[in-house]
Amino acid sequence: MERAPDQAAQDAPAAPAPPARPAGPGAPLGSLRGQLMRWLLVPLIFLMALDAVSVYRNALDAADMAYDRSLLASTRALAERVSVQDGKVVADVPYVALDSFETDTLGRIFYKVSGINGETVSGFGDLPPVPANVPRSEAYPALVRFYHAKYNGQPVRIAALLQPVYDDSMRGIALIQVAETLDARRGLSNQILFDTLLWQAGLILATALLVWFAVRLVLQPLMRLKEEVETRSVSDLSDVDPALVHKEVRPLVEAMNGSMSRIQGLIASQRRFIADASHQLRTPLTVLKTQSELALREAGRAPCDTAALRGMVQGIAATTDSAVHLANRLLMLARIEHSGGSDPVPVALRALVRQVALELAVPAVSRNIDLALEAEHDAVVPGQALLLHELVANLVDNALRYTPDGGSVTLRVHPGLAGRGPVLEVEDSGPGIPESERERVFSPFYRAAASMQRNPGGAGLGLAIVRDIAALHGATIVLGSGARHHGLKVTVSFPA
Repeated sequence: MERAPDQAAQDAPAAPAPPARPAGPGAPLGSLRGQLMRWLLVPLIFLMALDAVSVYRNALDAADMAYDRSLLASTRALAERVSVQDGKVVADVPYVALDSFETDTLGRIFYKVSGINGETVSGFGDLPPVPANVPRSEAYPALVRFYHAKYNGQPVRIAALLQPVYDDSMRGIALIQVAETLDARRGLSNQILFDTLLWQAGLILATALLVWFAVRLVLQPLMRLKEEVETRSVSDLSDVDPALVHKEVRPLVEAMNGSMSRIQGLIASQRRFIADASHQLRTPLTVLKTQSELALREAGRAPCDTAALRGMVQGIAATTDSAVHLANRLLMLARIEHSGGSDPVPVALRALVRQVALELAVPAVSRNIDLALEAEHDAVVPGQALLLHELVANLVDNALRYTPDGGSVTLRVHPGLAGRGPVLEVEDSGPGIPESERERVFSPFYRAAASMQRNPGGAGLGLAIVRDIAALHGATIVLGSGARHHGLKVTVSFPA
């Protein structure tokens, strides 16, 4: 057992500084309508761009198929004019036929007729030969191959048709090649692409307008909710009807209603506290004014009763002390209400209790009260050191006030064991509190009958402050009887 008067106040370790909070709020989110428009239209434009590429490729394939059919017809028409005369392959290709080819295909035509031995019979001899890896076309019932090449610096599409030729003296295969420039093909493909892009641009514009109107229509309930909240009076904290908005937004409205309900409770509590505080402060101030007037009246008499005047001044001093004590308690209650957002720090409970015992050792010694601390092991509690100091000080101060001269007050600190948190006990040998009043004494300004007899000048705020500080730290308070069912034992159990 440790005796509080024998210890030094400087044994209490200093509480570490709270960690720094990150500074600065997050960036604003911006417009919900703008975000919806971006998330809907940007992917749509990207998909339409991919579709345009696919359409262009398909247009090229379609143009090649259409113009290959025309190119094959020109090649067959030219093959019909290839024959064998006097043992030689000859081609009778008049310019009128070539002009008709160009008129049909809307492009420039080049041709070449090769004999059975590969010799040039007619046409352009430098026309690109057939590559070895070009397969025969399966789309037409003919021995024809289609391939791309360059001729005179221009891209061309060439159809190479194998045409059997024979007479009585020889037999063989002649090769007829007809090349066509790609101007007509690319023009058709570009026209298809332009028409597609124009149509898709109109589709995107129409989609943007529809999305804009749809988003505006969908957001109308939120705008109505905004208008209802804005038009409310300052004192109107009633619930907002969740049916005003969509199902997905109703949790937000319900959370707002819960927040307003808590604000209503806080305002009601503050109003009740202000009313009680004004009532409690009015009494000592009225007594102080009356005592001051009596003292002035007595001082104005001739001769003046010095003993009576001294008694009046002492009464003024006592009333002033009571008013200051009450004001300090009220300020502490206000401080507790505004301390919920502070970051907790580790607080050594045994050192804190020892420090409080040293601070209150003088009144205990003056009244011959045995103030003892029983704490073999230390306990660390996360919280706010100033408020925990006020909790212990209120408990010890109440115990000393209601303990008769020559009595005892014992402070105990138990560390948390087996999943339980630390426990603080303050036990005195005073009159105690009846079980019927142990819940009511935590209400502000309420005082038990035995307490009023023992300490008429009390404010009735000590245990209310203790309850609020304990609740702020997640602790529970239990009032019980002391040893041998005598006195009062207050047990504060902190969370594990």
